[in-house]
Amino acid sequence: MISKKLKHDPYNLIITGVGGQGNVMSSRIIGNMLSSSGFYVTIGETFGASQRGGSVMSHVRVSSKNVLSPQIPLGMAHMVVSLEPVEAIRVLSSYGNPDVKVICNTQPTHPIGVISGRLDYPSQEKIEKSLKDLSSRTWLFNATNIAMGIGDPIFANIIMAGALSAAKELPLDKNNFKTSMETQFSADKIKQNLMAFDHGINMVNSQ
Repeated sequence: MISKKLKHDPYNLIITGVGGQGNVMSSRIIGNMLSSSGFYVTIGETFGASQRGGSVMSHVRVSSKNVLSPQIPLGMAHMVVSLEPVEAIRVLSSYGNPDVKVICNTQPTHPIGVISGRLDYPSQEKIEKSLKDLSSRTWLFNATNIAMGIGDPIFANIIMAGALSAAKELPLDKNNFKTSMETQFSADKIKQNLMAFDHGINMVNSQ
């Protein structure tokens, strides 16, 4: 039985990043949390050259009424959670609108063209201005650095899940996150994941 309502029904969430950052796992965790609360959740993914750091985007559609198609219509995202800042801009250019909100990891992942010197990567100032211009609300912080402090950069995707819960756009909380973790990880891994989740909550609450 669903005890909480969605701000928008359906609610359209996009989780994006590059290959290897774990955003597909993040979409699965968030989807499990929502489905365990009684919501219909549909997840669709698109992959670029994911093994070479290409774009990875997960469409997560949530409804209290029915099962939806996995593709979010252009211009209809309510929230974008991005593990890489330029990927957030890329998604907003197609799926953004004046009311969309953004949670973004500010740590860049440079593509091969930038590393080789063929392409330029925008400055952090330009990225942050673009994100703020393209959205109604942004939360920006370096989740990768926080994750490294916990012990592994892969925890950045859990930090972003915690941040999403604190944004209060979806009915997510620490208790159903812990329940989801208990079905997948050992006690020591659960402790680290809960720590990462708490860091994400704190990052949003501090802004």
